[in-house]
Amino acid sequence: EHLPISTLIEERERKYEVKHKSKVGKQLITINIEINGPIGICHFGDPHVDDDGTDIASIYKLCNLINKTEGMFAGNLGDVQNNWVGRLSFLYGQQSMSAKESWRLTEHFINSVPWMYLIAGNHDVWTGDGDPLDFIMRDHQGLFERWGARMNLKFPNGKEVRINARHMFKGFSMWNTAHGVAKAAQMGWKDHILTCGHIHVSGYQVLKDPASGIISHALQVASFKIMDAYAEKMGLDDRNIFNAPVTIIDPRYEDQDNRLITTIFNPYEAAEYLNFKRENWRKNNEKNTSKDI
Repeated sequence: EHLPISTLIEERERKYEVKHKSKVGKQLITINIEINGPIGICHFGDPHVDDDGTDIASIYKLCNLINKTEGMFAGNLGDVQNNWVGRLSFLYGQQSMSAKESWRLTEHFINSVPWMYLIAGNHDVWTGDGDPLDFIMRDHQGLFERWGARMNLKFPNGKEVRINARHMFKGFSMWNTAHGVAKAAQMGWKDHILTCGHIHVSGYQVLKDPASGIISHALQVASFKIMDAYAEKMGLDDRNIFNAPVTIIDPRYEDQDNRLITTIFNPYEAAEYLNFKRENWRKNNEKNTSKDI
């Protein structure tokens, strides 16, 4: 009635090998950027698209902006919807949108922009292993991971830029809203961009590693959920300065150059700057081509 112990051991070994190979492969995931010149990445803070307190109009205006701006990509830091489950399911009685309508809106939102990455947060993973988000993202070229992902962007000119995106980095401070993500940059993760959401507040720090010279941009991104009954109950301060900052990457510059990455809190200002940068790059490229001829 039972498998031999030797067979059980073999199965354990095989499953471990598969999981270990997956873990190693995900430590730094390569993303090939196929567009020349500067690009922008708009990092969406927690959308909570089905919540009555969410500014849904701003979300879709931002989607339109990304779609019409050349070189602009989108990233999502988690908690796409409330996704109340288990003992929290009663909270659907406190919002006007049903669970089914929430999933329909979630799918529409996710299919509205070209995601470079989408991170599943705590509200997203409550669904369990049968995750509809995983199913929805199946036709997207963008990366989908639970909790967090490190990406290595490879540009056509050979430049590489690392992004460390998580739903949250551990560590909090009453004096510094970006403490967790900044601490991660200071204590090990020497990446160019580190960004997270989860706590619905904004914070930003720029740090330099003296050993390598790399400049890290640490971003704590707030939420599109503007009105929050829980925050009112707990008396939490409004620290939402930005919920969709844009990091503009110009691959012409080295890690030590502060022109490699420019962080702009307002995505509409960022789109104008990206258009200017790309036009400037295009003119310089045409000038260099003429010289070669």
